[in-house]
Amino acid sequence: MNILVVGGAGYIGSHMVKRLGQLACRVTTLDNLSAGHRDAVLCGEFVQGDMADLSLLNHVFAQGRFDAVMHFASFIQVGESVVEPAKYYQNNVVNTLQLLEVMRAHGVKRFIFSSTAATFGEPQYVPIDEAHPRQPINPYGRSKQMVEQVLADYDQAYGLKSVCLRYFNAAGADPEGQLGERHDPETHLVPLVLQTASGRRSHISVFGRDYDTPDGTCIRDYIHIADLCEAHWLALQHLSHGGDSDAFNLGNGSGFSVQQVIETARQVTGRTITVQEAQRRAGDPARLVADATRARQVLGWQPQYADLAVIIAHAWRWECTRT
Repeated sequence: MNILVVGGAGYIGSHMVKRLGQLACRVTTLDNLSAGHRDAVLCGEFVQGDMADLSLLNHVFAQGRFDAVMHFASFIQVGESVVEPAKYYQNNVVNTLQLLEVMRAHGVKRFIFSSTAATFGEPQYVPIDEAHPRQPINPYGRSKQMVEQVLADYDQAYGLKSVCLRYFNAAGADPEGQLGERHDPETHLVPLVLQTASGRRSHISVFGRDYDTPDGTCIRDYIHIADLCEAHWLALQHLSHGGDSDAFNLGNGSGFSVQQVIETARQVTGRTITVQEAQRRAGDPARLVADATRARQVLGWQPQYADLAVIIAHAWRWECTRT
């Protein structure tokens, strides 16, 4: 297959590009490198540019003759979306609409969309399945929800087929050690904990120990980056074999607390990890855990790296290359 990966130089996108290369796909990466890294694109053709650039998009599509598009080029910081909503609606919604219009103009009718658990908002029950009400509470989540609605409308009106994959917490690194998480600034728990273990940070902050959980810290569902990529490939196969547009929640279905992540990191690394207590952050639910039953049933998806120690071990090997 011939696939365009938009945002393929970022954390998730770069792992996807590598996986597509392993599957003998022809891959083109489009990335403006605002958050991604050129050296993370390990195979295929690379085009530096932005999906806001209409002439560039048309040129790339005219040259590419793509079978499908995978879209990872979204802004993802919840806090930033609250103070800069225009940035999020422009890129995540308006620019995505332009990408879809260029796809239509060039006859490309398969689209895999990187969505998020933030479309659900405050959980009314856990684990969260696809039937859970979607009531996002920040511009980031709303921008993703808007695109999901656009895609449903585009399917009905234009026959453009899509799969939306709602991630919970992507974590870990390439099992072969070639790729990993390189956000700047970093906001995700696992790399922050491991940067504390390696000495790149002085401490890890724990935001609240009075949640209604067994150890009082928040529980999240961590999904290995390799398992996430496999779900994208299976979603594309689903569409390629005539499957309908759909949306799936992706997670392991079992959450781990902040304290469990820290303790497991101590065991995996053998290092001291200094913890600093902090107040709760506004809007942090006690538990966010996915019910990924439909992804297993419809796509045949089965996570291979569900063990937290394995997720952390892969991320630690990557962190050790950064110091």
